Amino acid sequence: MRVPRTAWVAVLTVLAALALLGASGNPRPVYDNGLARTPPMGWNDYNAHGLDVTEDVIRHSADLLVTSGLRDAGYVYVNVDDGWMAGSRDAGGNLRADPARFPHGIRALADYVHARGLRLGVYADAGVRTCGGLPGSLGHERQDARQFAAWGVDYLKYDNCYAGPGCDQTSCDHGDEVAARERYAAMRDALADAGRPIVFSLCNWGAERVWAWGPGYGNLWRTTADLAPTYASLLAVFHATVGLGGYAGPGGWNDPDMLEVGNGMTATEDRAELSLWAAMAAPLIAGADLATAGAATLADLANPGVIAVDQDPLGRPARLISAAGGLDVLARPLANGDVAVVLFNETGTAATITTGAARAGAPAAARYTLHDLWAGTTATTTGPIAATVPAHGAAMFRVAKG
Repeated sequence: MRVPRTAWVAVLTVLAALALLGASGNPRPVYDNGLARTPPMGWNDYNAHGLDVTEDVIRHSADLLVTSGLRDAGYVYVNVDDGWMAGSRDAGGNLRADPARFPHGIRALADYVHARGLRLGVYADAGVRTCGGLPGSLGHERQDARQFAAWGVDYLKYDNCYAGPGCDQTSCDHGDEVAARERYAAMRDALADAGRPIVFSLCNWGAERVWAWGPGYGNLWRTTADLAPTYASLLAVFHATVGLGGYAGPGGWNDPDMLEVGNGMTATEDRAELSLWAAMAAPLIAGADLATAGAATLADLANPGVIAVDQDPLGRPARLISAAGGLDVLARPLANGDVAVVLFNETGTAATITTGAARAGAPAAARYTLHDLWAGTTATTTGPIAATVPAHGAAMFRVAKG
């Protein structure tokens, strides 16, 4: 019996739709530029320098990524945030670097960064102005994308200030979902035609449920407003992001913002942030001033076991499997069959948190090996996983069968 062609088309359509389902059953359209198969890792100047970024700061920070060992740990993107542009475009309508703060321009900066085995990122905005008041890319998407490619840019963080319907040079809001999607689509398509692979980071601050459509538009998308270097902010961003894992996967990631590790929280809170971001398969973009960062901060950022979880090629973010009384358990399946488990104490008092290997999704076994990723120790268990976790802290384990 010959099956009609229309029936085969219907079957293939269903199979294609199923292939795009995320881990939670959410449709996951694919923006596949071949990049960000694991969450991007790097450094961004904004948390430490704000709009006062300079060429010297970026060059020195690139050098420090190398000498600190962070480059070899995976932190390869050197991202220049808002503040690098001159206050107006040139006579040809092209963006240009501020001549006082970036006297050698972005092409020379990219060459400097590339020579050190790193990649360069820059910042632009989907509206008429950047958040800092510099020229936006609205209406200049293809021109700007070609300029970024010609300069050798590897990563674009694309903000959404001054971008709403009816905005002018002095005021406007971020607009509605349709307008935001149109603006991000315009730059997405421009980058695709620019002739250079460039990671595309959507910085829409979690507005318009960007995680629901972002996978079809970019490689990562901000899930919340800006993260601040406080425990309260960390907790709020974690709560807003942890349930969105079904939208993320290889090539596209939930972005709970740049790391605040080393920027004023306690050492315990810094490690908790790293543990949670790695479990959620979030980009690890350091935001500390590398020139003043202490040895403990650099060591925490470079923790190989934590990075291995974040960069696991399976690309499935952790699920929150328990959250009783502020004592959270997250479990993330890994490509080799192991499971990463984070025990997070949201409360202000030390507490013992307990779960089990089977509940965390580990395969059935008589015995498991527990690798404590912060203590650097190894133990065995028949199933129970427990730790006394300090206030605002996290314990992180890699659970292996046998």
